[in-house]
Amino acid sequence: MSIMKVLLEDTISVSSFLLCTAALFIVLLFKSSTKCSRYKFPPGPKPWPLIGNLNILNLKFPQNTMCKLAEQYGAVFTFHMGRKKYVIVTGYEAVKEALVTQADDFGERGLPASKKLNFNGKGIIFAGGESWKTMRRFALSTLRDFGMGRSTMEDRIIEEAQQLLEVFAQYQGKPFNPTININSAVSNIICMLVFGQRFQYDDPQFLRLQELLRETFRLSSSPMTQLYDALPIPMFLVGDRLKAMKIHAEARCYYTKVYQQRKAEHDRNDVRSFIDRFIVRQNKEQDNPNTFFDDQNMLLSISNLFAAGTETTSTTLRWGLLFMMKYPHIQEKVQAEIENVVGRERPPRTDDRKRMPYVDAVVHEIQRFGNIVPTNLLHETKVDTTFRGYHIPKGTPVIPLLTSVLFDKTQWQMPHEFNPGHFLDAEGQFVKRDAFMPFSAGRRVCVGESLAKMELFLFFTILLQRFTFQPPPGVQPQDLDISPSPGVTTSPKRYEFCAIKR
Repeated sequence: MSIMKVLLEDTISVSSFLLCTAALFIVLLFKSSTKCSRYKFPPGPKPWPLIGNLNILNLKFPQNTMCKLAEQYGAVFTFHMGRKKYVIVTGYEAVKEALVTQADDFGERGLPASKKLNFNGKGIIFAGGESWKTMRRFALSTLRDFGMGRSTMEDRIIEEAQQLLEVFAQYQGKPFNPTININSAVSNIICMLVFGQRFQYDDPQFLRLQELLRETFRLSSSPMTQLYDALPIPMFLVGDRLKAMKIHAEARCYYTKVYQQRKAEHDRNDVRSFIDRFIVRQNKEQDNPNTFFDDQNMLLSISNLFAAGTETTSTTLRWGLLFMMKYPHIQEKVQAEIENVVGRERPPRTDDRKRMPYVDAVVHEIQRFGNIVPTNLLHETKVDTTFRGYHIPKGTPVIPLLTSVLFDKTQWQMPHEFNPGHFLDAEGQFVKRDAFMPFSAGRRVCVGESLAKMELFLFFTILLQRFTFQPPPGVQPQDLDISPSPGVTTSPKRYEFCAIKR
């Protein structure tokens, strides 16, 4: 998608953009565009004045452009987003070196302009410094205390999966779009941890929150937002940014209402959720002028947990069911192993996983091939650092490209094919793969990784235990489209299926 086409499709006028561009270009003529000579950036495509390399960037699927450039410039290269130099790190070896071996150097969170407006270094996902360390530690300990990774959480997931089975059964084998129902089931797990309650699938407020979340993810990676992050375009000219601000304000209004109500009713002897635990800590530190347990961190942490706990896992499940329709022979093998190990009288449990190597391999391959977070979240160098012979200054934005790891041809036998054999040895036993990084790695690895793994295994196996998933009448498995939709998270295109009771 070209820059001009993006401008024509947005509310910004071409004339206003060109006027801003011309004025800025004149100013920049008198400003040096090079870093101090003591720094040595990796090679990369030659930038154009002002726009950098945006002229060659696929704004819908930027990861595709970056993977192609890696073939030309190597595993580490420089890409100019406007006048800003980004270091792109690709392939398993280089990404591991940056995120794990040099974790402290590359562990800061990069914040593009669109994220600074809403988060400003607070919360969990987009936070930095001591605030981030404090909120991350608090979130991890709190979620674990409320059952993350334990049998109590397993019971909740199984109960929620049973609710989802009942909803699927109501369609009596007729075609339907499962997106909202799957989102609701998965979201209820994080809602129980954060809010201390689950919602009915038809609850208007619950559905509205999910709608706001979907729109937020769409706008966050829209071509116009990418241009806004790369170029000094005034926000009032960017329709997508104005929409995103309104969405953020509406969601925050709801979180504030819940938080204030819970605070008014607070009973320190009845702590049932993340919010309750935060209020306890907030009261304890009310006389500390340097506390990080303020209202803004509270609201943004809630927002981060709700978004991360809903979007990626539900999207992965939707990919999984689409792949089962696309490859019915794999679905049959999954169901056969479930039947042999678990049967049909009881739901699968996490302890069954070690006796179900094929199912485990399929779940992992769904995550790899689904490639949910293709470009990773933006990192930034915390200090001046030397990496693979290049000297990179503090504050440089870094993209550790997860797509390049999950599809690294040196790590996967058939990277561009859906193949559970990637996680099986010659005897059919499950094998771990170091290049399996759907949750990223290092200091910024996903806080909810253990919860997501438990959810994916249990939801997937319980659904396949009770249903066979088929395309609507008249659609053949080979005709199903498994190309992704663009976004911060890559999701399958809209589809319907028939859930046939077994």
